[in-house]
Parts: sequence; structure tokens; C-alpha cells
Amino acid sequence: MYTLMIIVFVLGYMAIALEHPLRIDKAASALITGVLCWAIFVLGASDILTGNEEFLAQGFSVHHIPDLSHFIEHELLEHLSEIASILFFLLGAMTIVELVDAHEGFAVITDRIKTTKKSKLLWIIAILTFFFSAALDNLTTSIVMISLLRKLIKDQKTRWLFAGIVIISANSGGAWSPIGDVTTTMLWIGGQLETVTIIRELIVPSLVAMLVPVTVMSFLLKGNVERPLRANVAEHYTNPTTDFERNLVFIVGVLGLLFVPIFKTYTHLPPFMGMMLSLGVLWVVTEVIHRSKNQETKSHLSVIGVLQKIDTASVLFFLGILLAVSSLQSAGQLGEMASLLDEKIGNIYTINMVIGLLSAIVDNVPLVAAAMGMYEIGAGDFATNGTFWQFLAYCAGTGGSALIIGSAAGVAVMGLEKIDFIWYLKKMSLLAILGYFAGAFTYIALQSL
Repeated sequence: MYTLMIIVFVLGYMAIALEHPLRIDKAASALITGVLCWAIFVLGASDILTGNEEFLAQGFSVHHIPDLSHFIEHELLEHLSEIASILFFLLGAMTIVELVDAHEGFAVITDRIKTTKKSKLLWIIAILTFFFSAALDNLTTSIVMISLLRKLIKDQKTRWLFAGIVIISANSGGAWSPIGDVTTTMLWIGGQLETVTIIRELIVPSLVAMLVPVTVMSFLLKGNVERPLRANVAEHYTNPTTDFERNLVFIVGVLGLLFVPIFKTYTHLPPFMGMMLSLGVLWVVTEVIHRSKNQETKSHLSVIGVLQKIDTASVLFFLGILLAVSSLQSAGQLGEMASLLDEKIGNIYTINMVIGLLSAIVDNVPLVAAAMGMYEIGAGDFATNGTFWQFLAYCAGTGGSALIIGSAAGVAVMGLEKIDFIWYLKKMSLLAILGYFAGAFTYIALQSL
């Protein structure tokens, strides 16, 4: 059963990767994979948990059915709370972005980007994404930037290339900020890293991880982009948004997104709580400014109307993926993999680079959680602000760019733009890996100075 869980997980990932040839939506494959992995865990619990230290440390017995049921139910609910916080965060961010978009708020930025030259536009998008990701986080930034790209680029395939750079830039920008990527945040909250150290030690390698792919891509992109025409639907003529409404919703929306990490820092509540508060405030603002309009004409400018546009399938896809990964974490496969890396490799730089690449296949959160559990804060490289933790933050944050399903930003972009797994593998993976290793060797070189 232990091995069967891994087989089902691999087959599920293959089904997701081959979504278009199979003509089965990736959300369906992800949900089936997630539930089957947990079902196999339950059915084979007595064998799977025989050597599980966490299970045995609680005084449980593999021969006592209630013990098995209690442990698995507790594990599932614990993971579900983490998964739910991510999903609510995603829903809140997507709703805020869609609401700003419905009011044409992003025109504040797109109207200031005059260039249509592909290479120049690529640099603008990459740099904006890199620094937005550090200020917000890579997931929210990706959602915002995809909305911007839809206003700037009409051709889908060209937009996909830019979306790939958005994923790479968002993950690179998130790695050097304590609030930019969930794994860096985990190490920050856990006491492994401090704010100043994260920024000082990781900004240059992270910048290199973004600059290398963008430089290569800028030489490959020729010509100009064609901008899409603004949708002139009936409501646009009968009841258009005013400049005041556009600017107000844009400012409140962006400030709401920026408020999320501040709220988390001061309250220590999960990020989705701040996102829900920001959404609630923006909801009230839009209700107030449109209160004099009739229901029919203001429906597409309200949160109720915007919620109908949210891609629920992408949220369910996220749910399935995270369920599948959490089952492997609870059953012990991820912990065993981490221990194997330690025994067979030993070198901290190599271990972290392997963990980074593995995070493209398996979600980086449980990988970093496993590493934090396996290595305690100690002395030398494992002390607070030690080299191991610094490099782990970089590798786990940027390594996920190698595959589109390897990071929260990638999964969100994949869902929003319907990017094909194989397309990303062919067009973007090599560039992402090139940037990943360039940044990694830059970090190692800086440490030797």
C-alpha cells in the first residue's frame, strides 16, 4: 500500500501532464488522485504506519483500529486547514483582481505601458513581477500580472510566453522576501531565518534566477505585440465606470493586497484572513459607489457578479494536488525521501539544489516542512541564519519554476490561462532550470568570498 500510494500519485501527475491528449480536465485527475491516495492510506494504515515515528510517539498501536482512524483523521483535518487557508487566499485574491479588472482599474498601469515591442515589454513585465512578488507574494502577483497581460497581448501563444516569464519572475521575487513565498515565510516564522538576512543574502541570487531566462527570451522574441480591443459591451455604453470609480477601485484593491502581509505580521493570523478583510472592504466600497445604479446595470461591477467569473475548476485542481501531496507527507514518503537525500548526498548545497528541483514535482511546502523537521536549528550551517536555511529558501522558492505545476504561482497561471503542461515543459522549463542553477551558483560563489 505504501508503494501503491506513490504509483497512484505518479499516474495522477501523468494524467495532469497529458490533460490535452487525454481530453480530461486536470481538475478531475487531481481530485481523483488526492482522494485515492488518502483512501489507500486508510486501507493500508496498519502496514504503512508500522515504522512511523510520529504515530508511535503518541503511544498509538497499529493493531488498534481506533488509533489508526484517530491518527489519520487528525492528519487529514490538519492538512485540510492548511489547504483551506490557501484556497480561501486564492479565492480572495482572484476576486479582488477580477473586481479591479471589471472596473477597468488596470488601465492605470496598462495605459502607461506604451511600448508594443516584445523584448522591451518582456523586461517591463519581468521587473514589475519580480518586485511586486516581494511586496505581495508570488501567488497574488501572478494573478495580477496575468490580468495585466490580457490587457496588453492579444495573441494567446505570445501571452503564454510572457506568462511563463511571470511564473519564473514571481517565484524568484518571492524567494528573497519573508512574505514573498510561503516556504520563505515558513523559515522566517520558524526562526531559521531573519528578515535582514533573507533580503541581504538572497536578493542577488534571486535576481540572477530571473535575469538569465529573461535575457535569453528577449533575444528570441522579435517584433511587436498586438493589443486586444477593449470589450465594448452594452453595459459599457449605458453605464460606464468613471475615472473616479476606476482609480478608487484600483487603489483600494492594490492597497488591500499590500495590506495582507502587514496584517499577518501584526496579528500572526493566516494570510487568508487579511485577504478576506481586504475583500470585505473592497466589497463595501463597490456597493457604496454603485448604490444609486439599478441592479441590472451594476451587476457586473459587484462582487456577486464577479464571483461568477472565478474559475472554480482551478480551485478544485489546487485542492486535489494539495490533498495528494499531504497524503504522502502523512504516510511518510516525503520524510523518507528527505532522509535518503541526507544519507546519500550529505553536501548541504547539493541537498538543497535537489530539494529545489524536487519541488517542481512535489509541492515545496511539504518538502521544506520535512527539511525543517529533519534538521533542527543548531550550530554552524544549521544555526539561525545559517547557510543551509538560506540556500533552502532560495532553492525551494525558485526550483518550482521548472514545471508549471511546481509552484503555487505556476498552478494559478496554468488555471487562469489554460496553459498546457507539455507546452510549458518544451518552451519554459529549460529557461527556468538555467536561471535556477545560475542563481544557485551565484549564491555559492558569494558565500566563498
